[in-house]
Amino acid sequence: MIKLQERPHAGQRPGYLGVVLATLFLTVCLFLWEVSGRDMAWAHAFGNEHGFPWRDHWLFSEVLHEGGRRLSWAFALFLCLAVWWPVGVLRRIDLSHRLQLAATAMVASGVVVAIKSGSGTSCPWDMQVFGGVAHYVPHWRLWGLPDGGSGHCFPAGHASAGFAFVGGWFVFRAWPRVATVWLGSAIGAGLVFGVAQQVRGAHFMSHTLWTGWICWVVAWAIDAVWPRVATEVLA
Repeated sequence: MIKLQERPHAGQRPGYLGVVLATLFLTVCLFLWEVSGRDMAWAHAFGNEHGFPWRDHWLFSEVLHEGGRRLSWAFALFLCLAVWWPVGVLRRIDLSHRLQLAATAMVASGVVVAIKSGSGTSCPWDMQVFGGVAHYVPHWRLWGLPDGGSGHCFPAGHASAGFAFVGGWFVFRAWPRVATVWLGSAIGAGLVFGVAQQVRGAHFMSHTLWTGWICWVVAWAIDAVWPRVATEVLA
């Protein structure tokens, strides 16, 4: 069991230098992935001209996709209820931070869905090389440049079922061990869900990676404005 120290006063909250550097590093890595052109190479590792053989496999379709989605929504509901009825480590943070944790997960998921709804990027299984009708166009060029497919595939919505909870790091960062376990669990779940969709042909790897980046930045932004927001909401 992780032993928690008392949470510092609001004025003693850890600074953002490390967050800035980590975010910049991740951003550079993402752009390097984009220019490497590895998306299609990874897609070809699981698909061929006849499609993706494991698209309907029970492990990836039923367990990791449907099961993972239900588990994520159940955990989000748990966090919402825990705002008022906290259990476990959530008892060690105050009402404001429990509300921040739940709100961050919901907002991060909503931002991913909003971007996805306006995206012209199609899924790998829609590509001509995998038996579909679309042609590959890098997703950053698809605003106003359709690829001939159904679109609405960027970023990876299912990966946000894990990544949406990275905001727990900001809430628990006064307790490094708790924050690290929480962050690692959220990132691990997001990657597992994202890779499962990659195997099925539902997403390119860049879709998953950008989803993680978006959820992290949303969590950071909410944490930055939360003291003012909490004052208004909980006044």
